[in-house]
Amino acid sequence: MVTISKKKFKQSFESKMYSIYVHSIEEATNEQLLNVLSSVIKDIISKKWTDTRLSCEKEVYYFSIEFLMGRQLRSNLLNLDIEESIRAALNEMGIDLDELIEAEGDPALGNGGLGRLAACFLDSMSCLNISGHGYGIRYKYGLFEQKIVNGYQVEVPDNWLTQESYIWETVRPNKAIVVKFEGDVYLAEQNNKLKVYHKNYIPVMAMPYDIPIIGYHNECINTLRLFKSEVINRDFGPVTSNARNYYGSYEDALKYKYYTEEISQVLYPNDSNYAGKLLRLKQEYFLVSAGIQDIVRKYKKNKLNILDLWKNVAIHINDTHPTLCIPELMRILLDEEGLSWDEAWDITKNTISYTNHTIMAEAMEKWPVEMMKKLLPRIYMIIEEINRREMQELNYKYNDYQKVQRMSIINHENISMANLCIIGSHSVNGVAKLHTELLKNEVLNDFYEHEPYKFNNKTNGIAHRRWLISCNEDLSDLITELIGDRWKKDTLELKKLEKYKEDSKVLDKLSTIKYNNKKRLADFIKKEYEIEINPNSIYDVQIKRLHAYKRQLLNVLHILHLYHELLENPNFDMEPRTFIFGAKAAPGYYLAKCIIKLINSVATKINNDDRIKNKIKVVFVENYGVSLAEIIIPAAEVSEQISTTTKEASGTSNMKFMMNGAITLATLDGANVEIHEQVGDENIILFGLKASQVLNYNKYGGYSSLDLYNSNRYIKRVVDDLINGFIPNMSNEGRAIYDSLITYNDEYFVLRDLENYIEAQRKINKLYKKKEEWNRISLINIANSGIFSTDRTISEYARDIWFKGCEMNGEYNKI
Repeated sequence: MVTISKKKFKQSFESKMYSIYVHSIEEATNEQLLNVLSSVIKDIISKKWTDTRLSCEKEVYYFSIEFLMGRQLRSNLLNLDIEESIRAALNEMGIDLDELIEAEGDPALGNGGLGRLAACFLDSMSCLNISGHGYGIRYKYGLFEQKIVNGYQVEVPDNWLTQESYIWETVRPNKAIVVKFEGDVYLAEQNNKLKVYHKNYIPVMAMPYDIPIIGYHNECINTLRLFKSEVINRDFGPVTSNARNYYGSYEDALKYKYYTEEISQVLYPNDSNYAGKLLRLKQEYFLVSAGIQDIVRKYKKNKLNILDLWKNVAIHINDTHPTLCIPELMRILLDEEGLSWDEAWDITKNTISYTNHTIMAEAMEKWPVEMMKKLLPRIYMIIEEINRREMQELNYKYNDYQKVQRMSIINHENISMANLCIIGSHSVNGVAKLHTELLKNEVLNDFYEHEPYKFNNKTNGIAHRRWLISCNEDLSDLITELIGDRWKKDTLELKKLEKYKEDSKVLDKLSTIKYNNKKRLADFIKKEYEIEINPNSIYDVQIKRLHAYKRQLLNVLHILHLYHELLENPNFDMEPRTFIFGAKAAPGYYLAKCIIKLINSVATKINNDDRIKNKIKVVFVENYGVSLAEIIIPAAEVSEQISTTTKEASGTSNMKFMMNGAITLATLDGANVEIHEQVGDENIILFGLKASQVLNYNKYGGYSSLDLYNSNRYIKRVVDDLINGFIPNMSNEGRAIYDSLITYNDEYFVLRDLENYIEAQRKINKLYKKKEEWNRISLINIANSGIFSTDRTISEYARDIWFKGCEMNGEYNKI
C-alpha cells in the first residue's frame, strides 16, 4: 500500500500541472486535471512497479486479443487505498474527484465478455500476488463507437486516443521488437545442422506500451503490455538487412506505412472478405510474435537455461486468437536457440495452456493454407511438421481414418486453430461445468478420448472490486456493516449475509439502496435519451454482445406480447416494466443489426403510445461498455440470461448482476447452471430447453418452427408483427428476422422457448408484488455470489495449470 501526505500530494500536483501545461490549476480543464492526477499517481507507484519482485516460482503471461479494461482512476485509487486522502487534498484545491473520474474515457481495447474476463484476470493476479502479465494490441480505434441513427446501428471510429496517448500508459521504445511477415524461407546445412534463412520479409516494429495493474492493498504491480505496429527506420540495423526494400520509392514507402500501421488500427476487422481475414491473421501473429520474443528476451536476460523455460514461465492462450504462440515459440527454440525438434516440442507443450471459450463452429478459427503460407512461411512450415508428426502417431494408435482427419490441424486446405491449441498445449480448459462437459463429450470428444488428462474446468468469474466495491458503494458499505470487511479479500465470506434473510430492517435497507441506484439510472437515461422511466417499475436488463444465440430477439417478442395484452385489456395485470438493452453487433453481422433496429423500432412505438399508460418502457443504451455497465448493473432487478442452452460457454454478466442483487431469469446454460446450484430452485427463475433436448434436436431433427407458428396464436401474433407493418419502418429488417424464425427453422429455438419464457416472466411479475420476498431472494443471491469472484478462478488456474507441481507460496493458495 501507498501513503502520501496531503501537503506532498498538493505540491506534486501543482508542480506537475506547470511542467505539463505551463499554467495554473485554476486555468485547467477537467481533462487536464485528470491527466495531471494520473501522472502524479504513476510517479507514486513507479519505483514499486519497477522493483516488484515476487516469490512465485513462475511468471505467467496471458495472451488475449482484447482487454476490456474500463476506467482505471477509481480502480487504482481503491487498490492503492488512497482514495479518501486524494479526495480530501483535491477538495482543498477546489477540485471534485468525482468529476475527474467521469472525465476519464474507456480505453477501446476490447468488445465483450472475452476482453472483460481478461481484464478481471489481470486484476485478480495482482491482488493474489501472482506475477502475471498481459499481452495485447494497442488498438488506435478499438472495435467501433456505436451510434444509433433512425434505429440503425452506425459504426464510427472510436477515437479514444484523443491526444495520441493514454493517461495510464508508458511507452518503452528500448524494448521494441521486430515482427517479420511474408518473404522467402529456405533451409541450408551449416556445420552439420540445418539453418533457416528468412529473406525479403516485411519487417514491422512492435512498440510496447505498458499499463500498470495494481494489486488490492498489497505490494504487487503487474503489467499489461500492449503493442502498437509502426514502421521501421531503414537504418535500424542488422535485423532489417534481409528485409524487402520497402523504401524504394515514395509510393513504396507509403504502401509500407499503410501495411504496418493498419495492423493495430481496429479490433476485429470485418472478416467477411479476404482482405479482412488477412488483416486478422496479421494481427494475431503480430501479437504473439512480439509477446513470445519479449518473453524469451527477458528470460535470457536473467541468464536462465532455455531448457528450463517451462519451469519458470507459463504462457496462457485466451481462446484461439493467440494460437500462433505455439509455432512461434517453436520457431525461436529451433531457429534461434538451436534446440532439437523433440527438445523444443517438449518445452512448448509444457509451457503453453489454452482456454476454450466456445462450442460455436464459426468461432473456432480456421485459416486458409495458402494465406498462411504466403503471410507466415516459416510458421506454416512448423505447423505442417507438427501436424505430420501428430498424424503419424494418431494413425499408428487408432487406425481410424475419419477420427484422425477430425483431429488433423490441416484439413480441406484450412488450418484449425483449436486443433493446434489442443495438440500444442499441456492443459485445455472450459469456462463452466456444462461447457467443459460439452467439450469433452461432444465438440472435442476425439481429443478428450486421446488425452483426457489435459481437460479441466475453470468456471469464469468477475473482479468484485470493480463490480461491487467500486460501482455499488452503498451496497458494499452495507455488507461491511453487517459482516465486516474480510469479504473484500475473501468473497466466500459473503455467505454470512444469509443470516439476515429474515431481517426486515436489513431487507428494507437493501431495497432502498436498489431504489437509489434505479433513480440514478433513470436520471442518466432522461439526460442522455430524453426517455422518462419509472424508478418503481421492474428494471429488466439484457446487456451483452448482440448475437442470435444470446436471444435478444426472444426478449423483444415477449415485449410485443405484453404490448398486445395491454392493448386488448387495459386492466391487464402487470407491474410496470422498464426493459433495458445494451449491445453492439459485429459490422458484418446483418441479422444482429436487424435485431438492433427491431429493438429501437419497438421502443419508439411503445414509448410513445399513451394507451398503455407507461406500463412498458423500452430503452436501448447506445455504445454499451464498461462504464455504462457500472451504472446499469447496480440498478438491475431482473438479469436476462436467456441464451440457447449449450451455446453460451459461461457468461459473466450473470455473475455481475447476481452480486448486485438482481434475480436471474435464465436457461440452464453456461454458468447459469452453477448459479442455480448456489441459490437453489426458489431463488432463480428457470425456463427453456435442457441441454439434452437441444443436442437431440441438433442430431436427430424433429423441430418445426412453422408448426409452432401455425398452432399457437400468441406466437403467430408477434411473429406476424415483423412483416405486417405493425412495427413501422421494419419491412426489410422484419422480413430478415421472420425468415430466420420461419423459413430457416429458427436455429436458436426462439419460438420453441417463447411460451415457456412468457410463463417465466409471469412468475417475475407475481413475485415482484411481494416486495419482502423479492428482497430476500435478492439478498440470498448476493450471499451466494462469492464463488464467482475471479480470485477463486485465478486460484484454480494457478493451482491446477500454471503452478501445478510447484510449491505454492502465493495468496492464491489461501482461496
